[in-house]
Amino acid sequence: MRIKRLEVQGARNVAVAVIQAIETLAKETKAKNKKEFMKELSEAKEILFSSRETEPFMRNAVRWIISQVEKSVHEKVEELAEIVSFTSQEFLKNLEDSKRKIAEIGGKRIRNNSVILTHCHSSTVTYLLRRAKLEGRSFEVICTESRPVFQGRITTKEMLELGVNTTLIVDSAARFFMNHVDLVIVGADAITSEGNVVNKIGTSMIALIAQEARTPFYVVSELLKFDPITMYGDYEKIEERSPNEIWENPPKNLIIKNPAFDITRRDFIHGIICEEGIISPHSIIQVMHRKYPWVLE
Repeated sequence: MRIKRLEVQGARNVAVAVIQAIETLAKETKAKNKKEFMKELSEAKEILFSSRETEPFMRNAVRWIISQVEKSVHEKVEELAEIVSFTSQEFLKNLEDSKRKIAEIGGKRIRNNSVILTHCHSSTVTYLLRRAKLEGRSFEVICTESRPVFQGRITTKEMLELGVNTTLIVDSAARFFMNHVDLVIVGADAITSEGNVVNKIGTSMIALIAQEARTPFYVVSELLKFDPITMYGDYEKIEERSPNEIWENPPKNLIIKNPAFDITRRDFIHGIICEEGIISPHSIIQVMHRKYPWVLE
């Protein structure tokens, strides 16, 4: 599967790909009644959920679409497929609206001639930077390589295409450059009930360095990356990826660990830039209750 192989990267892009997959399934269904149709959706959900352990955004999208079908009074498969299509398109439209709001809000924090450091690749972060650039703000971007898969290179290419003065550094050089940085902006793969943020491995290191250098550290994220399972004692799972990403032909008996994500404590986060504004990570539950109460059900 393209999602499992990292051919689709970024929580937002994964969610979009999964929504499109669900919509395609509904259009091509062989189910003869609602029970069979719901069984197909349930099986698809399990496959999609297992493709990435740390993707609450994707899981919330799938849950929402399936819940709308379950609640429907319709019994004909054709009508149920239409509900999937309509709900999917509505969800995608809301994602685009959220992205625009986030870019509008976050772009105001970027001042002319500022230097911004970012880690890994986030389509929401790059959209925010693109908007700031198109609005006439002048700034520089420092991108970490984001080893071992080098997603930072994707960010550098997008910034160069925008005409932004861009510098690429190895992850371990972040402290060396931090005193020249005005703010750090990173994305998120998940937000826990405590307001902690799960993101690409190395993010927590960047946050620690930013705090030590007194550099503001912002997380740019849609609220639907909130993971409701963390409200009930479960931990957000950290995906362990293949050691071959680090060393393809390692010495015999060498142990290689390759966690894809780490957790940044809320105390190191200046604010979460989301569709509701710039919020304190401490207030995530209250904001979710107000904006997306169905996630908490």
